[in-house]
Amino acid sequence: MSETESQSDREEDYRFLHSMLMEKKLHLLFKIHERLKHFEERSPLPVHENAATLASDLAEELIYQSRTDEVKELVDLFSKPHFKSLLFVHDAVAQRDFEPTLPPIPDDILDSDEDTVKIVSLVKTKEPLGATIKKDKFTGAIVVARIMRGGAADKSGLIHEGDELKELNGVSLEHKKPNEILPLLACSQRDVKFKIVPASSKKDMSPKKKKLFLRALFDYDPGEDPTVPCKDAAVAFKRGDILQIVSMEDDTWWQARHLGDSSTRAGLIPSEHLHERRVALQRPKALFKPRRVKPPVIEDVDYRAITGFYIAGLRRSFRLGRKSTLAKEAAHSRRWSAGVHSTFTAPTYIEVIPYHRDPTDKHRLVVLVGPSGVGVTELKRRLLISDPDHYGVTVPYTTREKRRQENEGVDYHFVSIYMFEEDILNKRFIEYGRHRGHYYGTSLDSVHRVMAEGKVCLLDAHPSKIKHVYTSEFKPYVVFVKPPCIEELRLTRRRAKFICDEEDKNTRRIFSEEDFGDMIASAETMESQCGHLFDSVTVNGDIAIAFRELKADLKRVEKAEVQWIPAEWICPASPTQARRSCGYLGGWI
Repeated sequence: MSETESQSDREEDYRFLHSMLMEKKLHLLFKIHERLKHFEERSPLPVHENAATLASDLAEELIYQSRTDEVKELVDLFSKPHFKSLLFVHDAVAQRDFEPTLPPIPDDILDSDEDTVKIVSLVKTKEPLGATIKKDKFTGAIVVARIMRGGAADKSGLIHEGDELKELNGVSLEHKKPNEILPLLACSQRDVKFKIVPASSKKDMSPKKKKLFLRALFDYDPGEDPTVPCKDAAVAFKRGDILQIVSMEDDTWWQARHLGDSSTRAGLIPSEHLHERRVALQRPKALFKPRRVKPPVIEDVDYRAITGFYIAGLRRSFRLGRKSTLAKEAAHSRRWSAGVHSTFTAPTYIEVIPYHRDPTDKHRLVVLVGPSGVGVTELKRRLLISDPDHYGVTVPYTTREKRRQENEGVDYHFVSIYMFEEDILNKRFIEYGRHRGHYYGTSLDSVHRVMAEGKVCLLDAHPSKIKHVYTSEFKPYVVFVKPPCIEELRLTRRRAKFICDEEDKNTRRIFSEEDFGDMIASAETMESQCGHLFDSVTVNGDIAIAFRELKADLKRVEKAEVQWIPAEWICPASPTQARRSCGYLGGWI
């Protein structure tokens, strides 16, 4: 086809389209559509539900009236088939008569060995029926194993757990396997008809239970789970997602839906017992896998990605020797891997409740945790200088003498040994320690001072010390700063230097390969043992990107109308519920 012919065809198409758009009938259709939309927005109610009967009665009355032209025209209109059909549709809509008419039950449908048989007809849609089936290992019958809350089967109220399925669309299910029934469902066109023998004993209808919400502490993808009963009936979620639990009757698979999806059907999620068992089976392989350590890489340029410039109040409270701290954390990680893991319970879910922050309430405490060298102090510094009127930091306490260039209440709070030790006995310190014969620590009083100023207090603490502020008084939002993979650590920290001793700013050295390995090992230990305390995770590969993500996350939490906090802050746990603080939900419903 030549270019001239192609252009001619396009022009012809344009003319056709133009003529169609200019049609008066099309414009009238648009106007009708707009009128109907406006009418629909007014939510009209039918004046009468039996318009067809009323029109028929009126026509009979008019026959005996004076035969004027208007009466003849009206009687003729009432007798028109199209008008009668219109009134019939009007009555059907007014009476909301949309459900399909079930066929009569045949006389020979009841068997002598069955107490009751039901014929259930469900209209097939794109939505799954919301039920799982299994074969009874004793009788060989096909029974309903689960009913997904909110699914088509649940909404119908006609199918229950334990019901035996005898026929599907007239096909007997005797001696069939569950996987042979799925093709029968797929072949169904509009209606799906079941012949059902109801469960012999129905569970008593329990009173309406209080809604239960859990925050997931791990990622779950049904597509990668070969044990899930039905992948289409499962719910995928990410760590930190809020799930509303609908049913916990099954010990292996709970039913839940994502927060805000109350109108949709529930789906399957692994129970805490199932996930703990999986982690217990996988843990030994991960723990005892040898770690190859490469020779250290020598660098000589100060990247300054970790230290930055000095700001009063940003000193770490007592963890002054980073080199020694890394070594201690790595040793602790190895000890945990060798023996403590046998008594450790993997975090799964934690119960949460909605918290509506009043404008007069104090801001939530922000706690940044992470292994030494990962950049917690640098992120805290960047947050502070980005908005010093909104963020504040605590001033540590010490028992050493004040130096000439230092100011009381700005660099440190200088107190006596007697006062410091008295505060230790009174549990006034979040964390504390000794360095070169002097005490250093972060006091609860210093946190109160920052919060009393109406600022967001930024606290840098070890995960094991979070328990001192993990209360409804502070409502901490805990951010775990996690190192990237070791390849990215080598790339981003290849020239970075860190302070080995904060009392001596000149003692700096470059990260070694051993430091990287210890940092990752320490992070894994923190996440495994304290992951149930973390509200969010920030991976600090590139410090600029990590800072932007962290600040955006904190702003999102502050602006949220509803925030989800651990239920234990408001409702103290009983002895049997105390395991929930470790992410364990056993023994409660």
